[in-house]
Amino acid sequence: MKLNLSNLRFMRTPRKSLISQTRTMTQYPDPVPDPSQVVDDLICSEQRDVQIRETVEAAPASLGSPSRVLSIDTRGEQAWAHWKKLGRPKYIVAPMVDNSELPFRLLCQKYGAQAAYTPMLHSRIFTETEKYRNQEFTTCKEDRPLFVQFCANDPDTLLEAAKRVEPYCDYVDINLGCPQRIARRGNYGAFLMDNLPLVKSLVEKLAQNLNVPVSCKIRIFPNLQDTLKYAKMLEDAGCSLLAVHGRTRDEKDGKKFRADWSAIKEVRNALRIPVLANGNVRCIEDVDNCIEETGVEGVLSAETLLENPAVFAGFRTAEWAADNEKEGFVDGGLDQGDLVVEYLKLCEKHPVPWRMIRSHVHKMLGEWFRVHPQVREQLNAQNILTFEFLYGLVDKLKELGGRVPLYKKKQIDTPNLQESPQSV
Repeated sequence: MKLNLSNLRFMRTPRKSLISQTRTMTQYPDPVPDPSQVVDDLICSEQRDVQIRETVEAAPASLGSPSRVLSIDTRGEQAWAHWKKLGRPKYIVAPMVDNSELPFRLLCQKYGAQAAYTPMLHSRIFTETEKYRNQEFTTCKEDRPLFVQFCANDPDTLLEAAKRVEPYCDYVDINLGCPQRIARRGNYGAFLMDNLPLVKSLVEKLAQNLNVPVSCKIRIFPNLQDTLKYAKMLEDAGCSLLAVHGRTRDEKDGKKFRADWSAIKEVRNALRIPVLANGNVRCIEDVDNCIEETGVEGVLSAETLLENPAVFAGFRTAEWAADNEKEGFVDGGLDQGDLVVEYLKLCEKHPVPWRMIRSHVHKMLGEWFRVHPQVREQLNAQNILTFEFLYGLVDKLKELGGRVPLYKKKQIDTPNLQESPQSV
């Protein structure tokens, strides 16, 4: 059953099922673009670093202590009890604007993902706009454990949005890590690192008024001690789980800047609550190495999953297989065309805006499009998409030949995809 949030009204009205139907792309106020399409011109400066450090150092004294009966130790125990109840998931789909929606989450779940975040939702628009609620957040009973992520800069607005979704998720997450230009304009995400009193008030507001735990996703400061003070402040405010992206706000290019796993390890060692890591994941071995090096509970993947939603099942693209030829990889019996077909079937069952579908098709078929650019141009020229057209697109690529398989290690048995649990 798909959940329609437009009629929830703070959960006083029963849930209503949605009839599956084709949806057209809709523009909303303050649209949030695909981060990969945004180039931020923010330049790191020594003066800004000094200002950040002064803000962090002043925050604990100016903010005081949260008015809460439970001690930090008790809250830490509760945070761990909840995480263990969820099975301590290790392989997690990161929040991605327009790209971690329900059908994609379910596809990743079929191929090994154990938990997932929704795309970042704009808390103000979510509370004000029924169409935005209907199209931007959908879920189903199989879609768990689930983090619902909001960006916000007003505690009351954030709480109103969170109240609408808390019965259908395992955490309400606050986006404190978005580094893109739109976050700077809207004063949310990583740009709240300049206003830590506001950050603390956002966390406290949810922690004191929700029945589900609050989680946060952050980026690190250039200075490690600033990062540790920041993380401890969030824990003191009531954060029950912290996901740490190991890059600073100015390090937006994941191919240019490596995530700092050592900083993530220090955060993990400093806190009493579960910590997750984000950054430097290209294959399942990277996930395992990250957990071993940092001691975190789990690892988030974003860009790698967009190209290859089967990463957590041990599949990798030709690029990463070639980088490790000595380990020996074989055709895993799966390619991105197969994944696109599975994804489209899930979209027919759980409708989402066409802009999301178009984006995923481009990402998953990227290698084939480089071989057959004329097919990509046909997709770009198609203003109104249909499932018939997209299925035909995959068929055309297969007819043209040049199959682009995903690879697995020789010693890993390739599963029979027809017998896979949760198959479409």
